[in-house]
This record gives sequence, C-alpha cells and structure tokens, in this order.
Amino acid sequence: MKIAPVADVKARLSAYLEMCADGPVIVTKNGRPTAVLVAVSDPEELERLVLGHTPRFVALLAAAERRIRKGRGIKHDAFWKLVDKKRGR
Repeated sequence: MKIAPVADVKARLSAYLEMCADGPVIVTKNGRPTAVLVAVSDPEELERLVLGHTPRFVALLAAAERRIRKGRGIKHDAFWKLVDKKRGR
C-alpha cells in the first residue's frame, strides 16, 4: 500500500494508476487521507463498489432487510419464479 499527497497524484496520475495494480494508493490532502485509488480487474467488482456507495441503493437494501426481518419477505424460489413470470417465461 502506498500513501501519496494529492499534488503528487495529480502530477503523476498515470504512474499512480499503475501502482494501484499492486495495492491501494491512499491519497492525502493536507496530510489527511481523502481518497483511495483501487485497481478494478473485473466489471462486476466495479459494479459492487459503485452500488455499495450509492445511498439510494443502500437504502433499498436496508428496507428490504427490514421487511425480511418482519417476516414479509419471500422465499428464494418464489422470488425467481416471480422474476421469470415478469419476464414472460
């Protein structure tokens, strides 16, 4: 893992993008961590990363979890049958 000030990252972004293939690069501003450069090797990994930091999606998952805990969820097989039905299968 590498730690670098934002000014250096701005000046040598391409080099830091290559470096993050070996591990995360912590970017600091005024000596404090503000961002992380992380290599993405798989499109699904990128999708999970983005969705995990999307407030609307996180709220949707939290609401679904609350419904499940209250016993208002549906079984796995029933869910997929419903999906197939909506897709016209």
